[in-house]
Amino acid sequence: MIDVATTWQQVCAALAGGDYDAAFGILDAAMNEARKPAQARLALYLGHLHALYGDAATTELEAALRAARTLDPALRDDALLLALSAELDARTRGPEATAPAQSVRGAADPLARFHALCALALGEKPQEALDIELTSRDLPEHLRWRLRSWEADAHESLGQSAEAAALYAEAAHLASGVNRAVMLQEQAALHLQLGQPDAAKAALDQARPLYAARPSPDEAEEQGLNLATWHYLRAQALLNLGQPEQAHDMIREAARLEGQHGDPSYGVALVRGQVLTHLGRTEQALEAFETALNLSTDADRPFANHELGVALLDLDRPVEAREKLEAALADPEYPYLPEVLADVAECDYRLGRLPEAQLGAEQALAQGAVIPASLVLGSVALDYFQLDDALEHYERVIREAAPGSRDWITAHQMAADVLAQQGFPNPAAAYAYAQQALSHTPESDDWHVTLQEHLRRAGDLLAQQGAQGGRTLN
Repeated sequence: MIDVATTWQQVCAALAGGDYDAAFGILDAAMNEARKPAQARLALYLGHLHALYGDAATTELEAALRAARTLDPALRDDALLLALSAELDARTRGPEATAPAQSVRGAADPLARFHALCALALGEKPQEALDIELTSRDLPEHLRWRLRSWEADAHESLGQSAEAAALYAEAAHLASGVNRAVMLQEQAALHLQLGQPDAAKAALDQARPLYAARPSPDEAEEQGLNLATWHYLRAQALLNLGQPEQAHDMIREAARLEGQHGDPSYGVALVRGQVLTHLGRTEQALEAFETALNLSTDADRPFANHELGVALLDLDRPVEAREKLEAALADPEYPYLPEVLADVAECDYRLGRLPEAQLGAEQALAQGAVIPASLVLGSVALDYFQLDDALEHYERVIREAAPGSRDWITAHQMAADVLAQQGFPNPAAAYAYAQQALSHTPESDDWHVTLQEHLRRAGDLLAQQGAQGGRTLN
């Protein structure tokens, strides 16, 4: 006679070792020998097993739940059946699904509470998911890392990225093999969002050795796609660490793996464009951004349009750039609207529409896009021969931009040039700005000779001041 509790323990042991085939085999064998009431409970456990496959096994999950209800009508009010039904509904209808009842969320069976949490997270009710009382110790081993992953997802949905990253780290600690690698990659993605490329790279360093050198045929496609994601994240980390050449190698490999094991993705195309932009290969970047736009969803489209607009600006095509930027500006949910405003102002400046450029840049500055707006305002002020105002804008960029970034270098170049146009009223500042800019400007750049001249003249003036004051310039 089949003992359901013993069978469940055997299934959990197989799942803890990652042997899904054995888990299915144990359940199938038990169901063939069990009587109807036991068969019904085993059908629920089969439903649980299918639920672990997510959206790929909704048909199988539905069949298992239907079998359980047919085999034992008394199970219709069972907490686990109701929780699994709620998860199936959420996977099918998203936020329109019926949420699990409070009695299911507080059920004595931790397995039911786990699936209720999944249903709430899938139904876009992250806080309600987090409100369910459930600890990893309540669950069998194969669900402990999954619980932390669902909790991380809920925190991420609430905009709590730091908390989510910590939970993904815990999930990785509890998982093994490729599952651990995937959790580390989720953690890395959040570190990138938080502006922590070093932490992202460290997590990815831990993930890479977890992939099998020769995966089985059944695992090859899934591993290939996960590895594509690893290379995609690695490219972003390296790009943010100032290593665009290495980032280019990574994003090319991500694209190759996607092509081999799946379909091209918006994300890979977008990052490829960003990498090519940093390498100064703007025409190729434009092609990549156009690909990203073609692959984008409604939510992704403003990001692709914004990148396209900036790339077109880099190619000095302001009319086309403005069209793409206005498309991004039309989405009120886009999180970088102030930056788009500043870029539109740059288009207006390039088109000689100085009043419109100034107004747009002032609006962008007021909304927080300090660096791009200030650069436009500096350009407008120069055209109006308002040199003091121009200097103020460029000095603001110097204070706010990341040292060594393109905007930081541009602001130093322009600040030195403005002080030169003013006749070097502050030669020490002019010398400092020219020196910083020169250290980041290649000899092939037209600015190199100009900056050398500014540095020489500012240095001569400082030497004269030192001589007049009885001091010498070091």
